[in-house]
Amino acid sequence: MSPSSSAIRKTVEAYLARHPGERDALAGLLAALNRPVDATARTTLPGHITCSAVIIDRQGRVLHIRHRATGGLMLTPGGHVEPEDRTLLAAALREGAEEAGIAPGALCLTRQLLGSPIDIDVHDIDASPPKGEPAHHHYDFRYVFYLAGEEPPTIELQDEEVCGALWLPQAEVTSPTLRAKLLAVRLDGRPEPVNASVLIYDAAGRYLLHLRDHKPGLIWQSGAFALLGGGRTHDDQSLEGTLLRELSEEVPNLRLEDVKPYAVETATSIDGLSVPVQVFAGRWHGNPDHLALHEGVLLRWFAPDDLDRLRLEAATRDLVRRHAAGNPPAKEPDAVPPVWDGGSRTVLNGIGVHLHLEDAEGRVLLGLRHPDSKYAGATWHYPAGRCEQESALACLVREAREETGLVIDPADVELAHVAHVVDAAGTLPLMQLVFKARRWEGEPKVLEPDKCLTWKWWPRHELPDRIVPYTRTAIAAIAEGRHYSQLGW
Repeated sequence: MSPSSSAIRKTVEAYLARHPGERDALAGLLAALNRPVDATARTTLPGHITCSAVIIDRQGRVLHIRHRATGGLMLTPGGHVEPEDRTLLAAALREGAEEAGIAPGALCLTRQLLGSPIDIDVHDIDASPPKGEPAHHHYDFRYVFYLAGEEPPTIELQDEEVCGALWLPQAEVTSPTLRAKLLAVRLDGRPEPVNASVLIYDAAGRYLLHLRDHKPGLIWQSGAFALLGGGRTHDDQSLEGTLLRELSEEVPNLRLEDVKPYAVETATSIDGLSVPVQVFAGRWHGNPDHLALHEGVLLRWFAPDDLDRLRLEAATRDLVRRHAAGNPPAKEPDAVPPVWDGGSRTVLNGIGVHLHLEDAEGRVLLGLRHPDSKYAGATWHYPAGRCEQESALACLVREAREETGLVIDPADVELAHVAHVVDAAGTLPLMQLVFKARRWEGEPKVLEPDKCLTWKWWPRHELPDRIVPYTRTAIAAIAEGRHYSQLGW
């Protein structure tokens, strides 16, 4: 099915954060996304979304094709979104394959843009009486791809729509808005890793593998064993930063030893893109059943000889065996560090950051978690998140902006309460920091509908029945002036 309006709106808002001067130009698009219509359907008027593939070769040149429908203009491959397109990026890939014969596997994302559009162009389309189409607008989302291979693939043109192809230097790109943005970003056409994963091994020569959720079309390597890791984001300063962030999200109490880059491998994304992956290697000793797994089904140790029994990509199997061949088991395995079992030994604590807001009537802002949320589904909770490679205040400001759209100045924030929580026996403790903001800008909006369904102001003495326990405790404690509480100990 076509991408949802909420997903497209998130893409547009992220784009406008980089190009705030274009908000007025995209006002019509934002208005369409607020209407109960499919903004990608060609029947949606007075304007709808199209997608283009900006394909760059190793010389930094951009592929242009001559479109018959535009009277022979040289443009990048592109066209309307089809119902089967899962995302706008997938629509751009399909257009590149249909019009120029370049398969998604011959392309990869760029480090600078990842999966974000480099340009959203607004242009007028003349009326077409034979098609029964009045004059309208196209909001063209333009996605950049590098050629994954050294040599340009053979161009196979779609004869009924296009009649020629040309690789143009970026300074000669025919679209003025696209040309300006390309020159500003300085794309050289040289692929580099945009994902990071890690080979985790112990002294016995075993490897820790992650069984992913079975959600075909939604999760990469769905239902299979894989390495821990994920894709780079615009906020990641390095691929090692990407890995640390992914581990903090997937398994927050996993701490690796001696993490080093090992190899660069190539994988295939859900959309069929070629994905260069920086693979790290690091050691760990412990029982995976004691790890707090927030994504996927389970973690298990496997010897290299066990891999043929698993649902596992052949490239991952070969990678593990190649690493094992160069890192044989120790003759005397290292002692396994103790796993926290509720005793008094020193352990690492996870850090959660929460936002306590009260309106003029003293009501507290809470969000209803999506029923499918990995944590506290169908339950009310503070705006919150886990600390990544950042300070607690930076995390608070970021989570508030990403979840609610509220803008908060760290100078207007104070620590109001600390809840030390153990969710269940055998799990590591969490230090939940609750900050109170005296001032903020904006009104709370649902910006992550896959995590939160609505925001609502609740009187402190009329809180909902289904609320995260330590959230209820913190609200009461803040009203009473108490700064610390503990649950589950």
